[in-house]
Amino acid sequence: MSSQWLSLLRLRSFRHRLMVAAIVCLLLPALITLAVYNMLTKDAMKQEAVTQSQQKLELVDGYVSNLFNYMFYIANNVQLDSEMNRIMKAIASGKTYEGASAEYDRYLDRMKIMNKIENMTVVGDKAYVTILLKDGTNFANYSIDEYNPGLFREEPWFAQLSGLSGLQSFWPGATPTVFDSDKVRSPYQLSIARALRGDSVNPYGYVIVTILENKVSDIFRKIELEQETMLLSSEDQILSHPDAKRVGEIFPYATLASDQADPHILQIEKEDYLMAWHTNSLTGWKLVSLTPYDRAVFKLNVIFKRVFMFQLVSFCLFMVLLLYLLGKFTRPLVRLGRVAETVQRGNLEVRSGIRGEDEIGYLGQSFDLMLDKVKETIGEITKTQVRKRKAELAMLQAQINPHFLFNVLNSIRMKVLRKGDSESAEMISSLSKLLRMTISQDKGVIPLHEEVDLAIDYVRLMNMRQKEKAELTLDLSPLSLTALVPRFCLQPIIENALIHGLSQQAGLMMISASEAEGGYQITVSDSGQGIEKGKLERLRHKLGAGSLEKLEQGAVGEEEGDAGALPGKFSGIGLVNVYERMGITYGERFQMTIDSDIGQGTVITLYIPKQVVDSDG
Repeated sequence: MSSQWLSLLRLRSFRHRLMVAAIVCLLLPALITLAVYNMLTKDAMKQEAVTQSQQKLELVDGYVSNLFNYMFYIANNVQLDSEMNRIMKAIASGKTYEGASAEYDRYLDRMKIMNKIENMTVVGDKAYVTILLKDGTNFANYSIDEYNPGLFREEPWFAQLSGLSGLQSFWPGATPTVFDSDKVRSPYQLSIARALRGDSVNPYGYVIVTILENKVSDIFRKIELEQETMLLSSEDQILSHPDAKRVGEIFPYATLASDQADPHILQIEKEDYLMAWHTNSLTGWKLVSLTPYDRAVFKLNVIFKRVFMFQLVSFCLFMVLLLYLLGKFTRPLVRLGRVAETVQRGNLEVRSGIRGEDEIGYLGQSFDLMLDKVKETIGEITKTQVRKRKAELAMLQAQINPHFLFNVLNSIRMKVLRKGDSESAEMISSLSKLLRMTISQDKGVIPLHEEVDLAIDYVRLMNMRQKEKAELTLDLSPLSLTALVPRFCLQPIIENALIHGLSQQAGLMMISASEAEGGYQITVSDSGQGIEKGKLERLRHKLGAGSLEKLEQGAVGEEEGDAGALPGKFSGIGLVNVYERMGITYGERFQMTIDSDIGQGTVITLYIPKQVVDSDG
């Protein structure tokens, strides 16, 4: 009997082991989660209540900020309107109206200012605009029967306006409403004031924009009833409150909140309140809200309890469903295992045929694709070898009988040198070097300095055969000189630069090389005519295709391109051949970029990784 139980515990079936493991791995975390859940619920509810309260306050701040921005906008318009400032400066400076139309001119100036004030306040909440000039002239969009604008000069804060500069504003805070018709519905008002300055330092006038405090408190009343919202000054004085009687009081709990461990939870008369605050960026005033904590978390507490019960029931149902699904989902694994054994015996033609949208279906499809990829890889390797042979064939086609040609050229050079024609002798010497490197078969790669010497000889030969000479400059770091590169990787680029970029005329070319991260960076640039944007994009696309056949097809019809970028030819070797050979030699780490602008020349950059390369090419 005991042996039977032990055999059951061993669970030799993978399917049964998976089911037991799933139950254990789900049951233990679930029990731990349920235990920790109760511990974390309280903190989570508090944090969520604080977040919601803060979000509501930020929403309120958006509405309040719109009011303050509206006042700020009116003050800006008055201060920056050129026509208003011109008229008001003239009046403040003692402008006299003379002639038969003096009174009419005075009336027109006043109406221009009044119309602009009316246009500023026609859209938006009701705002009172007052302009006081230093000569005693007043402009306002309200009747003098409501309030005499000149009485603003007697306000205790008015003296501070002279110290304001530029667009600096002064917010006096909540002050008793001065407009008779509005005192009943809004005992207090909020204002913004600025000094108006001309060319002198002293102000020529002042602008005051006023709204009623109940515009702000009405926003507070729209919030949920259990939340008490107020606006405080930087000195914690209440500036706006749903209960107008509290305006002007000092908020007594700001200091108490900062002294507590959790400033968001405030205890008032043995009851916890949730406190949130947000500072208005325009005025520096603070929005503060107080919410009874029990009310704030009541809805969240109900939600958490429902979620807890839902999780418990869902867990039980899920366990039953999991056992059923595990048995169903693991059936394809058995078939996949059999196919793997067949492949292991060497049969690459077998396929699992397992398909589906789940992981097992994806695994079966991937396994079949992997087998297909093996066959494709074998074919790709064969194609790569063919491509490499094509590139080598392009090099072989440039060869001629070496020994006979070198001996003849050497004899010609010596005979020319004896006759004193050193320039022709130098030309023959450079040609001999080029031909020797072209037909050499014992070197697939050479040091960079030899490749650069080859480019120098080529430029020297080209300069001798064309009317205008091109100049080649070098900027090579010492360490890069010994870098091994495939032979004839620079000469075709130089050839294209001379023929297509410089159009066989005078110009500048430069070869620079330096160490880059994990390799070397070689740059060939010219001062030629550059490449049109459309041709440049097509060339980049063709180089990115990574196929010699595609690149060569793309080169057809474009040999008359620009600036060393379109594939020119030297003994059948062009930029296409260079790109392909470098890609075969260095693999995907090799990079070639082409940059060109019309009239600015072309820059071709090669990145060659540091690695041991095959000397046979």
